[in-house]
Amino acid sequence: MSETPPLQNETFLRLYAEAEQALRGYVRAMLPDRHEASEVMQEVIVTLWQKFDGAEDFKNWAFGVARLKVLQHLQRRQRDRHVFGEELVNQLAERQAELEQGHAAQREALEHCLQKLAEPQREMVLRAYTKGTRIECLAAQRGETAMALYKKLHRIRQALLECVRKTLAQEELA
Repeated sequence: MSETPPLQNETFLRLYAEAEQALRGYVRAMLPDRHEASEVMQEVIVTLWQKFDGAEDFKNWAFGVARLKVLQHLQRRQRDRHVFGEELVNQLAERQAELEQGHAAQREALEHCLQKLAEPQREMVLRAYTKGTRIECLAAQRGETAMALYKKLHRIRQALLECVRKTLAQEELA
């Protein structure tokens, strides 16, 4: 291994942070019970940390580890008749992977379209959709009514939606 441990740790954390949301969604899709999904996710994280060796395709590797951990969890619970079978889990895993690819393309298209907005519009959208932001407070800071701000945001969202659709359609043709 050519990387030093601190650099390898940093690499793992960066790659895991990029994949975490999709990985949690993947596990959650296969385990409808939130508590079970959380337990399995903890096992997945520990395994990823212990076995990380600078995997080239971290996300696919992490999804594979998650799938195996879900199957192990289901095997431990097999006595319960409400447990999904391995075939169904595999189908759910495949479907979730397809959905994640689609979501990734949508996120990239949205990021592209956000960059096309004029700076004041982009800043307003980003501030409005930051966790904990109240539209009433943002509107007051901007010197306008909440209703006026809602209408502006609605028009911007419509423009972003159209831009995302066009971007995705162009990517499909390419």
